[in-house]
Amino acid sequence: MAFRATILTLYPEMFPGHLGQSLAGKAMERGDWSLDTVQIREFATDRHRTVDDTPAGGGAGMVLKADVLAQAIDSVASDTRPRLLMSPRGRPLTQARVRDLATAEGVVIVCGRFEGVDQRVIDGRNLEEVSIGDYILSGGEPAALTLLDAVVRILPGVMGNAVSGINESFEHGLLEHPHYTRPQVFEDREIPAVLTSGNHAAIEKWRLEQALRLTGERRPDLLDRD
Repeated sequence: MAFRATILTLYPEMFPGHLGQSLAGKAMERGDWSLDTVQIREFATDRHRTVDDTPAGGGAGMVLKADVLAQAIDSVASDTRPRLLMSPRGRPLTQARVRDLATAEGVVIVCGRFEGVDQRVIDGRNLEEVSIGDYILSGGEPAALTLLDAVVRILPGVMGNAVSGINESFEHGLLEHPHYTRPQVFEDREIPAVLTSGNHAAIEKWRLEQALRLTGERRPDLLDRD
């Protein structure tokens, strides 16, 4: 069964975006995965199609209304797909979670806007809050595209060489080692000799050492994990 992504958004024109190009776009054309959007505003009932209101208790910004968003979510066919809400306060997206999602039949993703989403719809519709980083975006759409990019690329048959994804950063808890290719010398910098030695054991040892070095320098928190 092909992987199915359903996006609930106020800006459906932002999809499929870059996912309509390159490997993901070709995979979509082949039917390896599909994407459809639901316009949240269509479920507003007043004449102005209002989707947000002021936060209870006061404060800046607006909040996406629970009743409107709940109806939008309920319009999506009931199935076992995870329901995600792209949110800066969510659990950080990891490569392990990406691989879990890639084994599901698809995902339903809610793209938040404004100051946030009414907590009652998060609780009532069992939305899993997911964050792609410790920063704030103008809305959940770019985050949803990022999550889907990470998932779609590892679906069976999408990458031309499945081995390409095995030794990437985060797959084994380390950042990826440096890469080189011809020319042999570039601006007085040479490819490390070990990589052209033909000694595969030495090459693998060098790559592991480099991965450990880079991880220690840039992401020591990864080395501290159990």
